[in-house]
Amino acid sequence: MVGLLVACPIFASLAKSVNPFRLIGVGLSVWTIAVVGCGFSFNFWTITICRMLVGVGEASFISLAAPFIDDNAPVAKKTLWLGIFYMCIPTGYALGYVYGGLIGGHFNWRFAFYGEAILMLPFAVLGFVMKPLQLKGFAPAESKKALTSIETAALEVQDAGVSVVKGSMKSSKSNCAFIDLKQFSRFMMDMKVLLLEKVYVVNVLGYIAYNFVIGAYSYWGPKAGYNIYNMSNADMIFGGVTIVCGIVGTIGGGYVLDFINSTISNAFKLLSAVTFVGAIFCFSAFCFKNMYAFLAFFAIGELLVFATQAPVNYVCLHCVKPSLRPISMAMSTVAIHIFGDVPSSPLVGVLQDHIDNWRKTALILTSILFPAAVIWFIGIFLHGVDRFDEESEHPQVTTADRSNTMPLLDGKAAGAAETLAEP
Repeated sequence: MVGLLVACPIFASLAKSVNPFRLIGVGLSVWTIAVVGCGFSFNFWTITICRMLVGVGEASFISLAAPFIDDNAPVAKKTLWLGIFYMCIPTGYALGYVYGGLIGGHFNWRFAFYGEAILMLPFAVLGFVMKPLQLKGFAPAESKKALTSIETAALEVQDAGVSVVKGSMKSSKSNCAFIDLKQFSRFMMDMKVLLLEKVYVVNVLGYIAYNFVIGAYSYWGPKAGYNIYNMSNADMIFGGVTIVCGIVGTIGGGYVLDFINSTISNAFKLLSAVTFVGAIFCFSAFCFKNMYAFLAFFAIGELLVFATQAPVNYVCLHCVKPSLRPISMAMSTVAIHIFGDVPSSPLVGVLQDHIDNWRKTALILTSILFPAAVIWFIGIFLHGVDRFDEESEHPQVTTADRSNTMPLLDGKAAGAAETLAEP
């Protein structure tokens, strides 16, 4: 989680200067190497560091994959495609449990990591050898190279003049510091734009409340089920319900939003409705004393709340300009973890220690879904504008642009020559 949260905004920021498709290749390569490192780990701290690097690798995908899908999906099926992508999360959990159990049961646990790395390796390679997809809102690679060459030439001429006058390399260092400061300044400007976008803030606040509950469910759900309903195989039951409902609910949410027309307003309507009704079913489930009644209501409730995955990410992608989508996805991920599922598990543990009643603890936790529904309901009245078709802030560099820049460079070169000629 540490690696993921730190690296998400870094990858999103780098997307403005490096081809985003290649960044995914870099992330998958880091992930593959880190997973191999987990297999070779020899104590707790080595596997901990390698797991942190796994999070760094995941970060490239978290912030960049969804915008690529949003660009390439058919207009009438954008949310469905996002739903299929996010459906892979519960599916991956399910396959991971089965895969880990089989490999761990028949071989050494280290082989589970080696096998993962082998499966990922072809995708990491493809990230470098395939012709990169162009991400909407970003200049093509050729334009970036042209801009870089122009900027580099200008800096070199400036450096030549200054170094002759001062007879030192201080200017080069100051230029590096300037570039770093420029990158940081750009990131802070992007953050300001996000925080001033009311639709984005409301969407993420609802997502935080939602993730607070889901995160605690995944951690404490089996223990609560065992204590309330005496489930002997609570892990398998809760895991199975979550996987099935996660797959069906996530795809269903995307399909429904496409069916009713994918707009930000409709997304908020769907988010508030399914979360509110899902909360009623989940809350009612913990009120039953019969285990089968609990499972039936809880399954319906989870199916509904998982239907939020595609719509909530659709809003994150479409309430900002195309060039801000990576940072939008990255900061959404950071926020829902730092304020959502990371603190929820220990806080629920403290609550349970205080009241010592798992049924009451589960009901209190589930009730937090109602504020999430209310927050998303507020989003309906914000009249969010879909910014997907707004012009890029990164115009392509044309031949005219380059020729217009040459007199500037010639002037700077002349100035450097004059400096050299002076006694």
